[in-house]
Amino acid sequence: MEQLAAVMQGFVSLLARLSLAAIFLASALGNKIPQFKATAEYMKAEGVPNATFALFGAIGLLLLGGLSLVVGAWTRIGAFFLLVFLAAATYYFHDFWQFADPLQRQLQTIQFMKNLAIGGGLLALIAFGAGPWSVDGWIGRRQSEVESEAPTTKPRTTAKPIA
Repeated sequence: MEQLAAVMQGFVSLLARLSLAAIFLASALGNKIPQFKATAEYMKAEGVPNATFALFGAIGLLLLGGLSLVVGAWTRIGAFFLLVFLAAATYYFHDFWQFADPLQRQLQTIQFMKNLAIGGGLLALIAFGAGPWSVDGWIGRRQSEVESEAPTTKPRTTAKPIA
């Protein structure tokens, strides 16, 4: 039964990482990189300071964080990168409190809450790691094996001669 639970944990944690990574990688590869100039102009119009520079940084965070989640390597750092991106994107682009129109306010509130939920998933990865089916998991298992194989030595005590 424990073996089945371990397999399920590995599968579910992999699926969670892939699901979270998909939205970020699709955003970078399907939108921000191919539409770089238009995206930078949109960011500038939304009040993002140094929009072109910020877009380079956003793409870097998206790619590094997304790939980190896919392979499960340095997952906590990658999830943190994505959380930083998500916080900035949510603040600048889903500022529902700025809208007077009820329909626009509702749409932006939904987007804000969606990002809040994604952020919760990223926080869970930061707190609990990538799971057993990951590079991080493999490194942790290997480290445990090495530590358990290490000989335990007791410190030598030297007796002082009685004078």
